[in-house]
Amino acid sequence: MNWITNYVRPRINSMLGRREVPENLWIKCPETGEMVFHKDLEDNKWVIPASGYHMKMPGKARLDDLFDDGVYEALPQPKVAQDPLKFRDSKRYIDRLKDSRLKTEQEDTILAGLGKVQGLKLVAVVHEFNFIGGSLGMAAGEAIIKAFERAIAEKCPLVMFPASGGARMQEGILSLMQLPRTTVAVNLLKEAGLPYIVVLTNPTTGGVTASYAMLGDLHLAEPGAEIGFAGKRVIEQTLREKLPEGFQTAEYLLEHGMVDMVVKRHDLAETLARLLKILMRVPEEAVAPVANGAVLKALNGAKSEMKAAI
Repeated sequence: MNWITNYVRPRINSMLGRREVPENLWIKCPETGEMVFHKDLEDNKWVIPASGYHMKMPGKARLDDLFDDGVYEALPQPKVAQDPLKFRDSKRYIDRLKDSRLKTEQEDTILAGLGKVQGLKLVAVVHEFNFIGGSLGMAAGEAIIKAFERAIAEKCPLVMFPASGGARMQEGILSLMQLPRTTVAVNLLKEAGLPYIVVLTNPTTGGVTASYAMLGDLHLAEPGAEIGFAGKRVIEQTLREKLPEGFQTAEYLLEHGMVDMVVKRHDLAETLARLLKILMRVPEEAVAPVANGAVLKALNGAKSEMKAAI
């Protein structure tokens, strides 16, 4: 069978001029079942054109889309100990890291960049969910802390785009230690009087939700994003109750006061620039009018917190 697969088939294909077709040319919408050509999806910011469903967006693509003309300085990835616990389940942790690095062409789950969004300088930090579920480990924690330090040095805001299943189990307590470390970094940014905005994407769960993902001056979310600590099934089994429809979605949390705004991906850069210019006290002529009363209320609360911190 191997002889047929490895030798005969390639020879026939080469003789007939046939080429292997990638398996991911067409992507299925989880909501409607519609099949979308991958190039059309990428050109539409990874949003299904007909249904508006927001697919997971690769980290690098998000940075390229966010910054003006896709121009930014990629912040370096700090070096940390690899597999400090020599962890192994069905596979060695060091092998999982190698596979994820080969798959994503990244050192770890965090990507950070310094650039301008509609002329306003900021640091953006994104999770790459395809790297072990965007989980928070030592390398990710260190990269986040360095990004906050760079924002403080540049005297500019920081915008966080979490997309994570939570803490990385293969690093045990060393992963959980990143929760207080990143929380300290958030507080240092706020003590410097600089805004911190979190854009919650699908999914944002576990230890990430329990730390820096819920400590922003403002919390935005993409439509339909799953946001929570424990999973819905675990909560239902613990409480022995059926949870409401749409529980842990961005829209549900907006209705219940845990999220300030739900913003479509196409409007995100403009909305972030407008909010940050207000928080940074950029002259009014440079700021477009904000009509949404909920936004004004959220901004007033953020301003009060920043004044108290200063």
